[in-house]
Amino acid sequence: MFDLPDLPVRAVLDDVATALADHGTAVLVAPPGTGKTTLVPLSLAAEGLRVVVAEPRRLATRAAAQRMAALIGEDVGQRVGYSVRGERRRGRDTVVEVVTSGLLVRRLQADPELGGVDVVVLDECHERHLDADLLLALLLDAREGLRPDLRVLATSATVAVDRVADLLGGAPVLEAHARIHPVRTRYLPPGRGERIESCVARAVRTALTEQDGDVLAFLPGAAEIRRVSGHLAAESDVDVLPLHGRLPHAQQDRALREGDRRRVVLATAVAESSLTVPGVRAVVDSGLSRVSRVDTRRGLAGLATVRVSAAVAEQRAGRAGRQGPGVVYRCWPEHEHSTLPAFPEPEIRTADLTRLALELACWGTPDGAALAWWDQPPAGALAAGREVLRSLGALDASGAVTERGRRMAELGLHPRLARALLDGADLAGADIAAEVVALLDNDQLTSETDVDTALARLRRGTAGTDRWRREVRRLRGAVRGTESRGDAALVVALAQPERLARRRSADSAVYLMASGTAVELPAGSPLRGSEWLAVAVADRSPGSASGTIRLAAPADEDLARRAAPALLETTDEVGWSDGDVRAVRVERLGAITLGQRPVPDPDPAEIRAALVAGLRAEGLELLRWTEDARRLRRRLGFLHATLGDPWPATDDESLLSAVDHWLEPELSAARRRADLRIPAEEALRRLVPWSAVGRLDELAPDRIEVPSGSRIRVDYESDRPVLPVKLQEVFGWRDVPRIADGRVPVVLHLLSPAGRPAAVTSDLASFWRNGYQQVRAELRGRYPKHPWPEDPTTAIPTRRTR
Repeated sequence: MFDLPDLPVRAVLDDVATALADHGTAVLVAPPGTGKTTLVPLSLAAEGLRVVVAEPRRLATRAAAQRMAALIGEDVGQRVGYSVRGERRRGRDTVVEVVTSGLLVRRLQADPELGGVDVVVLDECHERHLDADLLLALLLDAREGLRPDLRVLATSATVAVDRVADLLGGAPVLEAHARIHPVRTRYLPPGRGERIESCVARAVRTALTEQDGDVLAFLPGAAEIRRVSGHLAAESDVDVLPLHGRLPHAQQDRALREGDRRRVVLATAVAESSLTVPGVRAVVDSGLSRVSRVDTRRGLAGLATVRVSAAVAEQRAGRAGRQGPGVVYRCWPEHEHSTLPAFPEPEIRTADLTRLALELACWGTPDGAALAWWDQPPAGALAAGREVLRSLGALDASGAVTERGRRMAELGLHPRLARALLDGADLAGADIAAEVVALLDNDQLTSETDVDTALARLRRGTAGTDRWRREVRRLRGAVRGTESRGDAALVVALAQPERLARRRSADSAVYLMASGTAVELPAGSPLRGSEWLAVAVADRSPGSASGTIRLAAPADEDLARRAAPALLETTDEVGWSDGDVRAVRVERLGAITLGQRPVPDPDPAEIRAALVAGLRAEGLELLRWTEDARRLRRRLGFLHATLGDPWPATDDESLLSAVDHWLEPELSAARRRADLRIPAEEALRRLVPWSAVGRLDELAPDRIEVPSGSRIRVDYESDRPVLPVKLQEVFGWRDVPRIADGRVPVVLHLLSPAGRPAAVTSDLASFWRNGYQQVRAELRGRYPKHPWPEDPTTAIPTRRTR
């Protein structure tokens, strides 16, 4: 039926057909360039089978279909066709159709029997895109029930296929070996402070000088491609061509054809495996790739730049050895190569799973438990996705899909964008809703930060707008809506209500989103000065405290209220703030405070809790502490340390933990900070059990009478109680007094007539024998009017002079 070229995969075409006929499933391992994407589907169609090829990317879908059509001398749309979202080229004679994985998921949802299809080829399954993993799980489920005769062939450029072979029921694994020429590796890492784009441009110039043929350079995204193109603008003798999924078809096709001059093709990951870029003899690898990531804590989901895996680096290098010996220039140090991860992280482990959750609900298994997965979806991310779907009205309380949810799924958009289209058509108009959603779904079409400016340029028909226009027409035809009122910000806010943001201060470029995450406008953004923003795209660099706004529209509070009524909340907040009780009624949109006013009748229990919080935050000094109160606190603390229960602990932690007890009823009557000037002495006495009150003065006396008749206050500030008394007043005492039921001797601070310490002792008899004479000798000449007897134990105590 078809005259196929002599490519390496031809050697196993019969084996593939036999394996599928005998087992119904098979796995084909073949490096890029062997013909697996093009020759295998054509050979199966030659057997009379109708084949659908699922590709992970739109660009690869179109390119594969065009290549197959060219091989049989036909135009696309005849026996070989393709379908991507919003674009279809196939006819009644089509026997091989190439589609994106996501589109085939939608077809399978609409027709689980996949009528009219004999074979599904899952191309480049090793790339582990989310839609491809879901498609594999759904196909396996369909084969178990409605379509046991459906044949499934998984193709991969790597040999790590044991898991997929097991999932396909122990499918036979076939290998096709490519005629690959040797590829030499050189490492050209960035210099100190050199950006990766500058390093890649330098490596490209080196490759052009050292090698023949074309150069293929891998970069993480379109922005980096634009910057490298700028660095290479002076290279007048070569054509510098971008290659990524957002380009118009004509530009993509040009990069995939050999030209009259040497070419430098600057590509994203689309050129790693499922596309053939002819003429390449040198590869420059930035070592970076852009992958889907979700930061659930900050509410920032999107693309992140990561290091490539060793497997991806090897695939990229292999592109240099298709037509002859080649060289790969790697833009990282050689010693770092061994630290690369072995394989890329499956997207299902890191991506936002809201769309996956909707597809599972449409399939009738909301948690996916009934399906066989290459990698099970993370339970937390899947639950978060289901919660978003419930808030959008796509799932009911039981987790089953609603009619609104099915309509959202049929649109082929992320559920948030589907919601923005459906509700935006009613609230802002179908035209503007379709335009904004088409932009948000392809935000790399613009480098603007202002949605309105980006839309104006797209409407003027600047380069690269064809795909946007097609998508706008598709979306406009999918909804009914009112006449457009031009409110782009409302549509953006309907898609991401949690990203409504308000400026922190009048002259600030930092905004607080309703999700609670801080984001900042880049310097020079025309949006600076806007009080409110509806943020469409924001990301956060590793280690950065706040995110960066990439695309947004100016908004206002009224728009925020209309777009996100579910985030509006009014609460009475009673607490301790700025040194006093604060009772306010606060209206918020998520984390954004819209307004507040005093609460006229706050809950007494909440007032009390706020006062307790204030005491714990600022300390017990908020109370009124007289000297007597402080002394009582120290006396009680001494008894607790010496005797334990029932005497209470009086350290800050203990008192604060029991504040509800010993400050009752004063706390119940207090309403503000000033009311906490509670007499502490009276309150402290409540801590002492009634049965022990009478023994306080006995066990920890406030004063002790000395032989002179004076009543001297005991100092309880130290670990041991201290009695400071003039030496002459204790003549006749042979032992120091003991307190706490005789357990603790008081420490005497014996003072000179001037009140200065002359001696310290808790063994008075020893002092009289051994220390007194020295003190007498030193002081009696200085204080002759005071008595200094030879024998103080028999002398008359006095507080006067002679």
